[in-house]
Amino acid sequence: MDFLNSRDHLFIVDCFAGHDERYRLKVRVITTRPYHALFMYNMLIRPTRQELENFGEPEYTIYNAGEHLADPSVPGITSTTSVSLNFKTGEEVILGTEYAGEMKKGILTVMFELMPRQGHLCMHASANVGKKGDVTVFFGLSGTGKTTLSADPNRMLIGDDEHVWTDRGVFNIEGGCYAKAIGLNPKTEEEIYNAVKFGAVAENCTLDKATHEIDFNDESICKNTRVAYPLEHIPGALTHAVAGHPNNVIFLTNDAFGVMPPVARLTPEQAMFWFIMGYTANVPGVEAGSTPVAKPIFSSCFGGPFLVRHATYYGEQLARKMTEHNARVWLLNTGYAGGRADRGAKRMPLKVTRAVIDAIHDGSLDKEQYCVYPGWGLQIPRRCARVPAQLLDPRKAWKDVKAFNETTKELVAMFQASFQKRFAAKASEALKSAVPKYVETAHL
Repeated sequence: MDFLNSRDHLFIVDCFAGHDERYRLKVRVITTRPYHALFMYNMLIRPTRQELENFGEPEYTIYNAGEHLADPSVPGITSTTSVSLNFKTGEEVILGTEYAGEMKKGILTVMFELMPRQGHLCMHASANVGKKGDVTVFFGLSGTGKTTLSADPNRMLIGDDEHVWTDRGVFNIEGGCYAKAIGLNPKTEEEIYNAVKFGAVAENCTLDKATHEIDFNDESICKNTRVAYPLEHIPGALTHAVAGHPNNVIFLTNDAFGVMPPVARLTPEQAMFWFIMGYTANVPGVEAGSTPVAKPIFSSCFGGPFLVRHATYYGEQLARKMTEHNARVWLLNTGYAGGRADRGAKRMPLKVTRAVIDAIHDGSLDKEQYCVYPGWGLQIPRRCARVPAQLLDPRKAWKDVKAFNETTKELVAMFQASFQKRFAAKASEALKSAVPKYVETAHL
């Protein structure tokens, strides 16, 4: 507070979190940087003039003093960066980091605590709705495609990152989108590309010195380049972002090992397993001369850093919701096929993933014949419109059976070790049955 009080200017934004008025939170943001204020003005729900006049006292206040370093000598502070939440006082304090995403993720963490108290499921997920009212929710960690895939020209966007599933359906917590910008291309992500216009915030991006336009391919600052824009920048997005119960729930994984199929249908037990495991993978940046290595990431509920309660609590909530509303659950690999990312494999084409999602939405994929992926127990469709048949079964996409078996064995062991460490002690037999087992493939 002393630091904030010493500034010549402060920027204050009063907004709402939650499009469903029954659960709406009044949020006040106090920051030293105007771009942080504009960011949250984009990301939260902007009040009308009348709502602003009657706003009153906020229920949660964010004090963003990110320019000021935290003091590690203070008990409880372990570095010069600190992001602290106090549920009793309704306050978030940010020190030592100017990453704007800390503010929106603070609100998400608050909702992960408040919504379960009322029996509702908070979700780190995107969502959209079709012309007939059918709703799809996309769970996934950063970089798996939540924002890209939910921005569908044939459907209306509900939101790209933070939602709640209530007794009436789903609602968006936010009033804007926070999209990854690295490699943003108007040909493959037209809706997002066109949303970056006046009023949007570009973070960690650089401008082309000649054209003064954003260079979306420049990662000289960092790979985590972002753009934040209001929902209305996406054509057809719901301005009142509330919809019905989900018909389809999709778990997105960026599998850098190339073992996961582009799509699989999950049983209820498998759905809970994949949800609490929260698997994705990547290839971290490495120093020159060293060998890149694919690395698994297990983040419970596809949002581990934001969870306030144990992952199985949210998993049981999701299982109840899916059963009550007969939602289909799918696993989609937006990562690699035919090999490992750290051995030169190509990423799954976006057009393939979109074709799979189209088949889910029109109901045709659910009617296809399925085979079981040995060891994993996943149901893989034998065909899917506009998807090459050899991609559907990972075993057929690889050319080297020995390399496939070695990689599969490695990944299965990682799954087993992670499950054993985090969940095995209290897991039901049904949940344990979903843990993958290694089965050698004789030929491809």
